[in-house]
Amino acid sequence: MSESKRASWDEYFIQMAVSVATRATCDRKHVGCVLVYDKTVLCTGYNGSIRGTPHCDDIGHLMINTHCERIVHAEANACAQAARNGICTDGATAYVTAHPCWSCFKLLAQAGIKRIVYLESYRPDENVTKMAAEIGMIIEQLNN
Repeated sequence: MSESKRASWDEYFIQMAVSVATRATCDRKHVGCVLVYDKTVLCTGYNGSIRGTPHCDDIGHLMINTHCERIVHAEANACAQAARNGICTDGATAYVTAHPCWSCFKLLAQAGIKRIVYLESYRPDENVTKMAAEIGMIIEQLNN
């Protein structure tokens, strides 16, 4: 995006997700998620350890089948934050810095998310694409 061009809403919210990702506490991958409804930010999430437990950055990773299982994914943390604060996510859009994994996709779908906009195609899952089409959810990569 050039300096003179005003950011689109998608660019604006994905840049927020990029900023949220800077709070991540697992150095393997920093991911941020912003849930938005009607151009209003509902909540945010980043990948990090379970509330009250040590961070990967401090004590190392809990690796199981090549994945760090110490962390909660950004999308799950955003949904959990909404639930903790009584925020309805039905019909919202999720702006995520990386393509959601299968587990996060299922969580977003169950939370009523209707659209996912992601920045980076990180481990895309064809099951996500197939199921999104089946339920009428839009998933699109933002090309900056």
